[in-house]
Amino acid sequence: MSRVSRRTLLTGGLGLTGLGVGAAAAGVGLAREDAQPEPSTLPFFGVHQSGIVTPMQTHASFIGLDLLDRSDHDALRGILRMWSQDAANLTQGKAGFSDTEPELASTPARLSVAVGLGRGAFTSPALAGRRPSWLRPLPAFAIDRLEERWGQTDVVVHVASDDPMTLAHAVRAITAPVRRRTRLRWVQQGFHHGRNLFGQVDGTVQPADDRHDDLVWDDGSEQGWMAGGTSLVLRRIAMNMDTWEALDRHGRELSTGRTLDNGAPLTGSNEHDQPVFTATRGGIPVIPESSHIARAHQRSDREQFLRRPYNYDVPPDSGLIFAAYQRDPVVQYVPVQQRLSDADALNEWTTPIGSAVYAMLPGAREYLGETLFGDGG
Repeated sequence: MSRVSRRTLLTGGLGLTGLGVGAAAAGVGLAREDAQPEPSTLPFFGVHQSGIVTPMQTHASFIGLDLLDRSDHDALRGILRMWSQDAANLTQGKAGFSDTEPELASTPARLSVAVGLGRGAFTSPALAGRRPSWLRPLPAFAIDRLEERWGQTDVVVHVASDDPMTLAHAVRAITAPVRRRTRLRWVQQGFHHGRNLFGQVDGTVQPADDRHDDLVWDDGSEQGWMAGGTSLVLRRIAMNMDTWEALDRHGRELSTGRTLDNGAPLTGSNEHDQPVFTATRGGIPVIPESSHIARAHQRSDREQFLRRPYNYDVPPDSGLIFAAYQRDPVVQYVPVQQRLSDADALNEWTTPIGSAVYAMLPGAREYLGETLFGDGG
């Protein structure tokens, strides 16, 4: 069997591509000696970019790049077109256009490639007036100890997959072709487990799926080209494992406001039980006012955003890559982060060392960024 035919079969070439269903699940498959599960795919084209509200993949890399010539918006458009061509192939288990290792593309494992632009990408006169008003640095928080090496970049690419080899191959496919027009600032690699390295169940509180259009996706009311896009706040949070591990279990639970075994609030039994912040025991709040969930709890309907936590562990450093997606970070994210900065008990063991804000592009009909450049409506 030829390599092309094999790849077509593996990626569900019989009308199943983009449906999230592997070929074997439809009764079609190849007998393979290593007995690996058939690959699953996520759509690349659509109203929204995949990889944002998509159920989290196991492995992720955030790639931060700076444009060598910010004033050349045509160069940026060319980069976005090229990435779109490659991502449209890679996410479906096909090789990129200049792929030197095409065999590594055959198992997409829910690969997604999502692109966002930082403030610097809107430097050219042609794009300056199209920058969303919220696309600016976050306020300075007292707890921040930000390091330039994890700072704001002109472009971010969020690549994620359930297969680490697939992820590594896709990251290479994204970064290698743009070396002459960009400078690679950082790659932040993380993995999703359902718990963070403190052992806590993470990412419990999320907007309801039927609120995504209201809370996550931009409606284009300020910048028409952003309809279908969103904002990303990307924070790198170092975790002091040594001092955390010196704390007893009861102290850990009081700091978070949740039990460690199943993530239930201290006033409940199950992870998704609503916390009762007024409950007391012997006149003392069951959930301390300084606990993480008490400080993070929304004070208004707009203080909701999509939380996407990824762990990183690169000895001697450990921590969390925290991605927050929302329509407007100034209204939705900043008030919550300010309360956490002011009095979150977890601040004793966590330190934000990286911070950046991006406009995540709407989904593509032909290529990412087509509406920004006036090519897609």
